[in-house]
Amino acid sequence: EHHLDLIKSADWIIDLGPGAGDKGGNLVYEGTPENATRHEGSYTGRYLKNILL
Repeated sequence: EHHLDLIKSADWIIDLGPGAGDKGGNLVYEGTPENATRHEGSYTGRYLKNILL
């Protein structure tokens, strides 16, 4: 799911990537949405930063 309102309210997220298809499938980040904002490799964290901080 890529709906940021849903992701920001989750207790725990798993971010796979870094891209889609053959360029993805790796664990980029696992943890709270708040901590994802500090993880440089997480595209999801970059977008969450604008919503959470």
